[in-house]
Amino acid sequence: MRVFVAGGTGAVGRHLIPALVADGHQVTASTRSPGKSADLAAAGAVPVVMDGLDRNAVLAAVQRAAPEVIVNEMTSLGATKDFRRFDEEFAVTNDLRTRGTDHLLEAARLTGSRRFIAQSFTGFTNAYAGSLVKTEGDPLNPDPPASARQAMAAIRHVDETVPGGAPEGIVLRYGLFYGHGASNGTLGAVRAGKFPVIGGGTGIWSFCEITDAASATRAAVTRGAPGLYNIVDDEPAPAAEWVPFLASCLGAPAPQEIPASLGHEVAGEYLTAQMTVGRGSSNAKAKRELGWAPRYASWREGFPEWAASAGRA
Repeated sequence: MRVFVAGGTGAVGRHLIPALVADGHQVTASTRSPGKSADLAAAGAVPVVMDGLDRNAVLAAVQRAAPEVIVNEMTSLGATKDFRRFDEEFAVTNDLRTRGTDHLLEAARLTGSRRFIAQSFTGFTNAYAGSLVKTEGDPLNPDPPASARQAMAAIRHVDETVPGGAPEGIVLRYGLFYGHGASNGTLGAVRAGKFPVIGGGTGIWSFCEITDAASATRAAVTRGAPGLYNIVDDEPAPAAEWVPFLASCLGAPAPQEIPASLGHEVAGEYLTAQMTVGRGSSNAKAKRELGWAPRYASWREGFPEWAASAGRA
């Protein structure tokens, strides 16, 4: 099939494109940087330089490619430097998840693209009440941390717009990325001893190794009914377990333990909430309907390799 990957040089795209080419698909992939076109061509894709926030550029690029499937992996994610300024650090990604998604959906309608797959996220988006592990049928967080409300609105836009915006609209809610090429700021903070366990670390987190995110997306190109899918590993875990484990993998000091009252001052509302009342996500639907399973069933398997690869980098 003809597949258009928007954001082809990002963390997921760099693993996804070679897999799609190996499956026999004709892949066109976009990048904002002309200097990265050669990387896309080397991976087997037809490269196109495109700003996802430029409506005319998006429409022109997609119409030239005439894809049957569009995959939206457009983000502007670097290592998060300050969780207290979450929305500021995610400002461009928030725009790409709203305006960028709308431009691609318009292009899909104009070209008659059948399937539309969009990247979303699961984590702080889960309501801080009820079951510790949420499914796709559970409501989104009605009261996210103040510093992440714009990010929450952008994710809600994707989740609510994509399933009805294309004949086969699919939203993949990735868990917190880790692995070679993934940037979320956590590894560096844990290594530096700047990622404390707050309020007992009872909040539940769900992770997704970056190549597992790509393999789930690869599966969704040809499988799965329209709707939402959590793409996470098999072991949602409290911060009290995974933070010390990652520190041990890195050979870093054990994390400091601080009360929630101090957490708000030191780390901000977002990280304190995730550490204390965060909820994890279930991957049962993705396993059942996409025929997918993570290569790294648990962060306990993936973190040691991540730490080792970071040490070699």
